[in-house]
Amino acid sequence: MILGMSLSMFVTVHVIISLIGIVAGIIVMFGMLGSNRMPGLTAIFLLFTILTSATGFLIPPLVSEKLLPSHIIGALSLVLLAVACFALYGQKLSGGWRWIYVLTALSSLYLNVFVLVIQSFLKVPALHALAPSEPPFAIAQGIVLVFFVIMIIGALRRYRPIPAFA
Repeated sequence: MILGMSLSMFVTVHVIISLIGIVAGIIVMFGMLGSNRMPGLTAIFLLFTILTSATGFLIPPLVSEKLLPSHIIGALSLVLLAVACFALYGQKLSGGWRWIYVLTALSSLYLNVFVLVIQSFLKVPALHALAPSEPPFAIAQGIVLVFFVIMIIGALRRYRPIPAFA
């Protein structure tokens, strides 16, 4: 039992939370290219991505005595999200905080999608048959990385939202 749920139910909730964060994040990312603030969707993206990273630590074998790659990704994501939230809500994207927000928010989204690709290759039978150590996995992750590098550079150049009214 995890937080009063069976392991299976908890993992399902974790996956749903992750997918909501990813979908919201992708919409926010494209909004950044048009300097669209999207405050409600941005809050959903940040909240659900934080919940994704936090709940991921509770899933066995992640509850482990040794440091795993999933721990590192989860911790890095939480640090990036903390900085993104501070830049957005604490500093209101003023000065250099705009580009810090874009970089940290979209980097955390990338990490979430990175894990989605890993889990897809592990859990989806058709992809699992290709095996994560094979070229299709590396190609998929390479495409995701190149896509996010292009999107982050584009957002860094184009995201200049109109300040919200105080």
